[in-house]
Amino acid sequence: MTVTDGRPLAADITDILVAHCGLNPDDAARTPAASLEELGMDSLALLELSAVVADRWQVRIPEETGQLSIAGVADLVARRVEPAGHTENEILIAAPLPLVWKVTNDVAGWPDLFTEYAVAEILQQEGNTVRFRLTMHPDENGIAWSWVSERTADPEGREVHAQRVEPGPFEYMRIHWRYVEEPGGTRMIWTQDFAMKPTAPLNNAEMTDRINTNSAVQLAVIKEKVERRAAQETGVGDE
Repeated sequence: MTVTDGRPLAADITDILVAHCGLNPDDAARTPAASLEELGMDSLALLELSAVVADRWQVRIPEETGQLSIAGVADLVARRVEPAGHTENEILIAAPLPLVWKVTNDVAGWPDLFTEYAVAEILQQEGNTVRFRLTMHPDENGIAWSWVSERTADPEGREVHAQRVEPGPFEYMRIHWRYVEEPGGTRMIWTQDFAMKPTAPLNNAEMTDRINTNSAVQLAVIKEKVERRAAQETGVGDE
């Protein structure tokens, strides 16, 4: 149940509809699953609801709101009110920065570096900016998710800024990679800032948990592969 200030958000939405839009509270209580249109809310009522919601929570709701129930509107508002998603994950790789940079920024080679990508197709490259399509391995439902991203590398600043061009379930997804030389090797830091669309299967908090879990897995895989390559190039372990 979505709650704000200790009170269910659906109750707040109901109060707005009753006070500003002419909703009969008995109808709402009797048919909680009914859409706003089924409860008699016309376009003017929905405009008023939108105005009050925007004033109270600084959230804009779409025209299709009339097809949602009161609980559905509450969930939509909650998704847009909740804090944006933010993750930061890092790992220390026992390898020199030039090698870590080279391997991790070879987008075409990502299917060999990450375990989740089946294909990385370079669509356009100009200077240090590359646009590419990533396709994942099929999930448990047999769906191979795919999207276009763009990333710009700053070798001197030792950082990369990226974003999804085709956001899919995201309102936006921005990614920042940083590389820091340390006595033990190279620390690679991933920061992701995003927000989920109201229609997405996961909200910001749920996607934050998923990204944190997956990032830990992928960073560990990258560490193992880059360190192995560093050992091969330096001859460490050769007899």
